[in-house]
Amino acid sequence: MLTPGAGQSLPGIPGSSGTGGTVTASPPAGTASASPTSSQSSAPATADTVTIKNFAFSPATLTVKVGTKVTWTNTDPDAHTVTSKQGSNGPLQSAALATNDTYSYTFTAAGTYPYYCAIHPFMTATVEVTP
Repeated sequence: MLTPGAGQSLPGIPGSSGTGGTVTASPPAGTASASPTSSQSSAPATADTVTIKNFAFSPATLTVKVGTKVTWTNTDPDAHTVTSKQGSNGPLQSAALATNDTYSYTFTAAGTYPYYCAIHPFMTATVEVTP
């Protein structure tokens, strides 16, 4: 059975009034409104996390201070890695991350750390570490 939302109506529900007219529904007393309010907001992403989603690292460039632990989380259904680019002598070497798996690394030296997914080499990003 269809139930109209707040302020909506359904034409002629048989047996509802016997007249075949329009029935208007209101939310039950004491229920909260379904409309969003300014107090409803999603938690902001922290500066030390990278999300792997839709075959991309987000953010593509992350800037952190020396001593920061960065955590990557794979939200894709496909496996991905966090791997320092070849020739960069970078420290990032994750195993293949399945959906919802994480990989963390604490950056101990300032510098630019380019990385990619070894399974999908078109996926690239950078961590910039400042003193």
